[in-house]
Amino acid sequence: MTDLLPIPPHFQPDTVGRLWKVNYEARAQEARSWAVRHAIQPAAQDEFRIAIVLIDVQNTFCLPDFELFVAGRSGNGAVEDNIRLCRYIYQNLHRITHIAATMDTHLPMQIFHAPFWVDAEGNHPAPFTMISREDVEQGKWRFNPALADVLGLTPSQAERYVRHYVETLAARGKYQHTVWPFHAMLGGVGHALVPAVEEAIFFHSIARYAQPEFILKGQHPLTEHYSALAPEVNTDPDGNQLVPPNERLVEIVLEYDAVVITGQAKSHCVAWTVEDLLKALAERGKADFASKIYLLEDTTSPVVVPGADFTEAADEAYARFAELGAHRITTATPLAELAAS
Repeated sequence: MTDLLPIPPHFQPDTVGRLWKVNYEARAQEARSWAVRHAIQPAAQDEFRIAIVLIDVQNTFCLPDFELFVAGRSGNGAVEDNIRLCRYIYQNLHRITHIAATMDTHLPMQIFHAPFWVDAEGNHPAPFTMISREDVEQGKWRFNPALADVLGLTPSQAERYVRHYVETLAARGKYQHTVWPFHAMLGGVGHALVPAVEEAIFFHSIARYAQPEFILKGQHPLTEHYSALAPEVNTDPDGNQLVPPNERLVEIVLEYDAVVITGQAKSHCVAWTVEDLLKALAERGKADFASKIYLLEDTTSPVVVPGADFTEAADEAYARFAELGAHRITTATPLAELAAS
């Protein structure tokens, strides 16, 4: 039982890796006609309710000319992923009840951007610099005191905080702190969804009379925020919480019959989101709800940059998630099979 829909003629795979404006009015008219032609019912009428959660499918990660393009080992990973993702959304349009998209959301002065840090000569680190606990303890990298007022801290408070931050990362076995290029900048085009995926979400919304959902993450200046549920470090040195927990994805798993998760990057934001989601379900006594989660694997790629290939780390994480009850699927699995299982 597959009952896949055809792919609408407006979808052009060769445009997925480029920046362009979605023609909303044209797509809206086509979507309503498409719904009538294929007898697609409103999402509210679905008996088996499927949500798709797209992690950070934004220009900054998905277009080759942008700041943190997720190339994977193929060198064109996110573009190839999104071609398959768009086709999957269109072919399963009548099966998808809800689409939620998380969005990495940043400002210039944050702990993972170069201006936050200086060396003994006042130089900022280069993008992709890894800052370890030892680097901070030895003074190789320290907080930039020029940012103290901007961030509402004294220089001594900030120095104490950064020591706490890298020590916490090390104690929890997290990745070393990384200085990333400026990316997903709020107000910039890099923050927006990649056009081809945005268009597919919009088409689904109109065809199914469904409201898309957008979940912002990553605004706090003092912590990295890979996961959509919680940041990498969520306390200051005195144990005060930095960011309230975002339990919306937990609610989606509890609310829907199946939740498909994919996006960028498999090794970072996707993996940490799934990790935190499974942990949150277990803490609520809902560990068995992991069986509702389907990890769509051929529409996500790991971070692979000079000197760092996270492919194996991503695969190891997904193996752990499967052991906890999540399913690993590809776009060869029609959503009708989820409803029939």
